[in-house]
Amino acid sequence: MESVSTKEKDNMTSHKRKREETTSIYFSDLTAIHYDPDTTEPISCSLKSLEELLSWKRNDASPFNVATVPLASRYPPLHSCPRRTLVSHDMKGGYLEDRFIQGAEVEMPYAFYHWEYIDIFNYFSHQMVTIPPAVWTNAAHKHGVLSIGTFITEWTDGAKTCEAFLADEESYRAAADKLVQISHCYGFDGWLVNIENVLSETAVKNTGPFLRYFTDQMHERVPGSVVIWYDSVLKNGSLSWQNELNDDNRMFFDACDGIFTNYNWTEQSLEWMKSYSAAQGRFADIYVGVDVFARGKVVGGKFETNKALELIRKYEFSTALFAPGWVYECHEKADFRQNQDKFWNLLSDFVYIHRPSSSLPFISSFCQGFGKSMYWRGQVEMKRNWFNLHAQEIQPLYLSENMDNGGWLRTRGCSEDAWIGGSSLMVEGMIPSGRSEVCARIFSLHIPLAPKTFVSFVYKPPVGVKISLELKTIDGPLCTFDGTEEIAREWSFRPCSLDILESQSEAVTFKNVHLICLICCVCFLLKMVGCSLRDVCIRVSRDEGDENVSFNCRIGEIMLLDAESLQAPLQAVEGICVNDVVWHTGTSQGDGHTLKVLLNATLRWQYPTQQVRHFRIHWRHLRGPDPRIPPGALTLIGRSYSTLYRVVELEVPAAPGLIELVVEPVSREGFRVPEAQWGRRTLSYSASSSENPSV
Repeated sequence: MESVSTKEKDNMTSHKRKREETTSIYFSDLTAIHYDPDTTEPISCSLKSLEELLSWKRNDASPFNVATVPLASRYPPLHSCPRRTLVSHDMKGGYLEDRFIQGAEVEMPYAFYHWEYIDIFNYFSHQMVTIPPAVWTNAAHKHGVLSIGTFITEWTDGAKTCEAFLADEESYRAAADKLVQISHCYGFDGWLVNIENVLSETAVKNTGPFLRYFTDQMHERVPGSVVIWYDSVLKNGSLSWQNELNDDNRMFFDACDGIFTNYNWTEQSLEWMKSYSAAQGRFADIYVGVDVFARGKVVGGKFETNKALELIRKYEFSTALFAPGWVYECHEKADFRQNQDKFWNLLSDFVYIHRPSSSLPFISSFCQGFGKSMYWRGQVEMKRNWFNLHAQEIQPLYLSENMDNGGWLRTRGCSEDAWIGGSSLMVEGMIPSGRSEVCARIFSLHIPLAPKTFVSFVYKPPVGVKISLELKTIDGPLCTFDGTEEIAREWSFRPCSLDILESQSEAVTFKNVHLICLICCVCFLLKMVGCSLRDVCIRVSRDEGDENVSFNCRIGEIMLLDAESLQAPLQAVEGICVNDVVWHTGTSQGDGHTLKVLLNATLRWQYPTQQVRHFRIHWRHLRGPDPRIPPGALTLIGRSYSTLYRVVELEVPAAPGLIELVVEPVSREGFRVPEAQWGRRTLSYSASSSENPSV
């Protein structure tokens, strides 16, 4: 499998918090490969050799790279989806800005957000054991998508590796066991196995048993996981890409969960596989490869990838899209969103829309995991470019629809404004003459509603049109609608009055008619029995007249909760501790003489993560060398999406001093937890000289 780019990793240091003029590291007990050598930021990484793999121990794993989001339920589930879509993410060798687990400062990063269309996400690189960064696994799991790593051997060194680990049963079981342990430890869902080198007679004889043992162990330790073989080596050990499943490679297919074919197939290849005996009953396990870069003699690729998918689906196979980051690498970065939306919109007729099917709550602020600023409740909390896929929320459907008479409708991510995170959902278009309204379906769901469901809808109202939120249910005959009531929230940003225009069992429409605010947050209690939510739609209707009406409306957040859950008490942060402390010192840039002390440390605490959206990490100065300086106010350091946070390059007063580190939970509903329940830890430090602080 060829990498899509051999260029050097560009802009690799643009994200870093520069440590200019600092001089010394005084104490560290950190595993070097898991932390940036300049700043001690936690990073994701691969294993580069068989020796590293076989010597791997759970104690050596990075706690920061453990995925914390469980795999969400979706409909249809993977096992019953007859035509699946796998995305293999290969970009410039991998581990770019996405390797920074707590995020990076990047002006326009690559992010994937069309999760509703795919079943499996594969993180690919040419490192032997490619472990998906936790940011990708968490984003995939949030949408019910499997995240798998890559086990790859290539060229002469790869052949030597295979001779070693495929020498006998004991050797291949040892390698498989380590791969299983790594997947289980880091919380991802399987592996793509890519052997792209010649195998000896002994090695190829043991490859089938290795795959079978590996697959069985993965299924046992990580239920629902998959092991997929890449079309490369043949049963005689030669390296020859077949571009199909056939007698020369079926032994590998028979031993695992599927095959990812090479890209130079033809329609005749698909026709042959459709009638091939080994494929019968397993069409969904044949992932026909499509190189989005369209290298070589291939069908489709680039903005004609839909032509490849049309043929693949005609013969009822799954597909594996290799390097759809082409939309980012080969085009202007400023046009990334537009090009990615165009690419997936062209494929939309040939991919399934998967519906989230978890129980309530259902919450999304539409954050795509990056932005120009970090927002909290419509206000800028941090003004700088940022990228952190941990922050990505459940993504909507990004549609582009043309209508008769020149009308059109589109939804897209917008970083110019947001409610929470880095982006809002822009609904824009034109209502043509002759139509009174248009409707954008933004979520397709399969979520049971509670007898009393709390609904919150945040948006910026446009001029000249009216906005309605429409909820559609399934199981209409069994669904009983008992009415709604408006809820006044003291914590609403800009409460507006609510009028109910229409309600029925299969579609309930809520419309705000007193638009007297810049940001509207409307809240109501929906009373329904035996109902499941199918679609969430934004309906846009003209105010008056019959002329063409252009509009754009930013949607900030949609939230549906079981009203009973609002009564649950908020818990306090417990067990907060500080460890892995590293001090840096140097002189400030101002006069070149004033001592600057920088703290790096890991905060850990206990809190039920299913109850929070994120944690806000603060610090303040309590006491320093000058007793005349009073304690300082709390200052926000950053956000954490787990019960772990690395404080990086925090400038504190010169020793001796006393500071306080504070962890503030933010509930999933957006409640600010009372300050008495925050976690606090003081840290005192002193120095035998002003240049050598210690805890």
